[in-house]
Amino acid sequence: MKDSKEKTAPERHPHRWGFHDTQFIMNENKEVHLSGERYNLCGYTIPDLIPFVELETGVDIDPKKIQVEKEVKKVPSAIVNEGFLEAVKGVLADHQLNSKNKVRLVHSHGQTSADEIYKVLYSGTLDRVVDLVVYPESEENVEKIVALAKEHDVCLVPYGGGTNVSGALVCLQDEKRMIVSVDMGRMNRVLWIDKQNFRACIEAGVSGRDLEEKLGQEGYILGHEPDSLEFSTLGGWISTNASGMKKNRYGNIEDIVEDVTMITPEGLIESKNSTPRRALGIQPHYLLFGSEGNLGIITKAIVKVYKKPEKREYGSLVFPNFEKGVEFLYHLRHEGTLPASIRLVDNLQFRFGHSLKPSSPDVMIDKLKKFFLFKVKGFDPMEMAACTVLMEGSTAEVDQQKNIIFPMAKKYGGVSGGASNGERGYLLTFAIAYIRDFFSRYHIIGETFETSIAWDKIVPTCHAVVKKAEEKHKEFNLPGKPFLSYRVTQTYHTGVCIYFIYAFSHQGIDNPTDIFHKIERELRITIMEHGGSLSHHHGVGKIRQSFLPQVFSETGMESLRQWKDKIDPKNIFGIGNGVFQRGEEKH
Repeated sequence: MKDSKEKTAPERHPHRWGFHDTQFIMNENKEVHLSGERYNLCGYTIPDLIPFVELETGVDIDPKKIQVEKEVKKVPSAIVNEGFLEAVKGVLADHQLNSKNKVRLVHSHGQTSADEIYKVLYSGTLDRVVDLVVYPESEENVEKIVALAKEHDVCLVPYGGGTNVSGALVCLQDEKRMIVSVDMGRMNRVLWIDKQNFRACIEAGVSGRDLEEKLGQEGYILGHEPDSLEFSTLGGWISTNASGMKKNRYGNIEDIVEDVTMITPEGLIESKNSTPRRALGIQPHYLLFGSEGNLGIITKAIVKVYKKPEKREYGSLVFPNFEKGVEFLYHLRHEGTLPASIRLVDNLQFRFGHSLKPSSPDVMIDKLKKFFLFKVKGFDPMEMAACTVLMEGSTAEVDQQKNIIFPMAKKYGGVSGGASNGERGYLLTFAIAYIRDFFSRYHIIGETFETSIAWDKIVPTCHAVVKKAEEKHKEFNLPGKPFLSYRVTQTYHTGVCIYFIYAFSHQGIDNPTDIFHKIERELRITIMEHGGSLSHHHGVGKIRQSFLPQVFSETGMESLRQWKDKIDPKNIFGIGNGVFQRGEEKH
């Protein structure tokens, strides 16, 4: 299970989402196709996407009016701590340090399109970026980097896959110290697998895609599949308290991880004996979940692994409306057998997915399906909602799930949409992540945000958020109308996760990112006023910091700050996320 520590040549776009060879492209006839060969959508013409978006945003999309990306990115001059630089050169090889401007810029932002990506692509700069990037290849490397940073008073920022959408990688403008990004990508090994007890020890820098490949070679899976699976890392999942699409079967990240190792300025945090469960009072490693780079560097974790499922089967369901779909999920959660993943999308997102279908489906079959749904079942095409279903496990488990899920759906007006639509809907998640950056070229700004909420508040909250978006759209005199869609992505005994997609056209608007932030904040307030959480799995970062006094008591927040002061008294990990925003009194 040994693999090269050298990182392969980057395949990712340096700033936009995803792989460099993959992007949505529009021709002069407003037909769209997805380049590359990585996804099911690749290689097909998609004629309905632009007409759908024009209809739902109320604006015309002109193929010739493109927002041009700045070719030259202006990067602020580096702040150099000569003592640290000389010392770190003594413990790391030349290939483990990089001070090139383009590398510094890449490591200074996440994927927050309404701010970070927009500024990089269309303004061509960020106000503050990291001054150096280092690439540890072992825990010993990490220990030395942290020790030297403490000795020379340098700020360290752990870097995983750079996929966060919470502003967690934004460098504080008032940080006068040298900022060093610690890229964990070369610490990506599976150190051991305990096959008898279904456990593995894995380095924190491995991406989800590579991890599943490495475990798969041994006949195992982790089962954690966030939308960012291809790029996000194990350390990133822990530090943001992540959730994945197959949470029902494998749990959220805190259910998957047994133990975590973190190196802090004051020493090592880890358990000396990892077991399935321990009643040891307050356990330090629990405080590392959601730590968002504020406390130290996560180097490895012991996780649960599972044998590759014997059977995997997709399915889909169509409901007359979103409310009926919610009723079905409620009763399935409390009375039935849950599949690995089941997600309910609203009508807007249902039609959005349909608009992404290629131009060469079987027309006759498509017409028959529509006839059955609209004429026989009486579904309103502007109301219907849909579920994508993934069942996996033993053959007996999957068969049992099918025998419960689909008959139960009928009680709530649900109709099977077929396995192929289920698979397409599930895998579409990875391809449509490229949509946001595509539409940004055509003056449409958008982002996602999420919450967890009680069952009885799902529908009222969704309606309230839509109404607020419409009100704010008029207040800011924005062109057309807002695009706001939602889906239920994870279910719990007491409630669900709702995932929102929000976008608007900013043609003729001078300050779109400022307006977006103001509206998104109002939408977040609306969610919380209806009983929703501040976040379900994206974390806090810097975007949601101002809401924390509404979530935690001051004593609770201060206790966390005091704990940080004990393990990081010089604020070496001074990225300032979550409750650790300190203002200008720190450096």
